[in-house]
Amino acid sequence: MQVVYHIGAHFIDEGRLVRCLLDNAAMLEQRGCVVPHPRRYRAQFRNTLNALRGGPADDATQEALLDGATDVDHFDRILFCHDNFIGFPVQMISDDGFYALAPARLRALVNLFPEAETEVHLALANPATLLPPLLRFLKDRSYAEVMAGHSPLALRWAPVVRQIAAALEGRRLVVWCNEDTPLIWPDVLRSLADVPPEVEMAGDDAVLAAIMAPEGLVQLRAQLAGTPPADRAARQALVAAALDQFALPERLEIEIPLPGWTDDLVARISAAYDADVAAITAMPGVDFIAP
Repeated sequence: MQVVYHIGAHFIDEGRLVRCLLDNAAMLEQRGCVVPHPRRYRAQFRNTLNALRGGPADDATQEALLDGATDVDHFDRILFCHDNFIGFPVQMISDDGFYALAPARLRALVNLFPEAETEVHLALANPATLLPPLLRFLKDRSYAEVMAGHSPLALRWAPVVRQIAAALEGRRLVVWCNEDTPLIWPDVLRSLADVPPEVEMAGDDAVLAAIMAPEGLVQLRAQLAGTPPADRAARQALVAAALDQFALPERLEIEIPLPGWTDDLVARISAAYDADVAAITAMPGVDFIAP
C-alpha cells in the first residue's frame, strides 16, 4: 500500500489542492487511488498520534484508521492532506526556529502505517509571504511574540527540508515552490495521484482561474483544446504567454505591512529563499517539481 501525505506549507493553498483531488476522486478510485475527505480522518489521526507518542501503529490501529478514512476496501494508494501534519500555525516559528517540529512530527506520521510505501509532498513559499497571513491568523499575538526572537532572515527552508529528508529515512519526498504553481499545477496533481501526464484531470487550470482575467482563461482553454501542446514545456510556454497578457496584478501582489520591514529586507529574505530553493533542488532524496 502506498500512503501519501501532503503536509503544506500553511497559508498557501487555501484548500485548492484537496478540492481538485476530490473532484477527480471517482476517476482516481478506478485507478486504485483513494482520496478521502479530510474531515473523515483529521481528528482520528490527531488522536491516534497523541496516543502513540511517535510509536508504530499495530495492525488493528491501522485498520481502524483506514476504516475511518474511506469506505473503499481495495486500493493501492491513499492520499492524506493536512497543513497541521507538521505542526499548528502557532508552531511555525518557535524558540527552536522555523518549522522546528516538522522532522519529529513526520517520524510519528509515517509510523501510522510503518510498513507502507510512504511519500511526503511539500509546497514551499517565500517566508516573506508566509508571515502576513500568520500574523492575521495569530491575531492575539504581537509581531515580536510570533517571531519568538528570530530575525526574518533566519526563516530558512533548506535546513527544514534537509531535516525532513533525514527524518523520512529514504522515503520519497516531493517538493515544489508555491510561486511556480501557475505553471506546474498539473504536474503537482499527477505527482500526488501517481497518474501519467496524458491522463485528463479536472482542475488543471484551477490556479490559473484564480489569477487570470476570465476572458484570458477562456482563450487559453481554447488554445489548449484546439492544438494540444506537444509536451510539458509547450504547455508551460502557452500558459506563461497567457499570464503575461491576462494575469490580474491584484491577485498576484502580496502586501507585507510588518513592523520595521523595508523593501531592502524583503529583497534579502527573497534572495535567501532563492538560495535555499537552489540548494533544495540539489539535495539527495528530494524530487523537485520545477517549471
